[in-house]
Amino acid sequence: MRQNRANLPYPALGRFAWLMGLYGENYERLLRLADLRAMAPGHYLSSVGDGLDLHLEVLERHAHTVELRLSYAILDPLTGRPDPSAVLRAYTDSRQAEALTCHIGRHWQDVLGLRPSPRVMMGHRLRMNGFLGKWLGYLEGLGHGRGTLRSAREDERPQNLSMTDA
Repeated sequence: MRQNRANLPYPALGRFAWLMGLYGENYERLLRLADLRAMAPGHYLSSVGDGLDLHLEVLERHAHTVELRLSYAILDPLTGRPDPSAVLRAYTDSRQAEALTCHIGRHWQDVLGLRPSPRVMMGHRLRMNGFLGKWLGYLEGLGHGRGTLRSAREDERPQNLSMTDA
């Protein structure tokens, strides 16, 4: 049974407002990890000595957006691709960042079908961006950040992941 939000003793937060809040939090966490406004397209690496290096790849830059991929060098046995892997879009003007995909080569259409209901689509975006927020918080807790991020040498880049894979 759905509760009438007007009768709540506190302000109700709708799903869209919650999602926009996640986008804002994810942007702030992403900024602590990388200088989004200054990074050129290319491959970056963050190592904190735990044997699990973080790979950040700036895929594209535009006037107010940056598209990037975060992953570890752990390969999924089924696909042979890095997993977990998330493709992100950061909006530098509105200070928001959203997860576009959380699995290599899988877009929302692959997961939800071509005509998902708005409720299904919103739930999917909430789950992906909730995952992103938790992952960015975890990375920050491990010590990944601007001080540990550097340009990756050619031999440090995953061999099976090209800039065109999304």
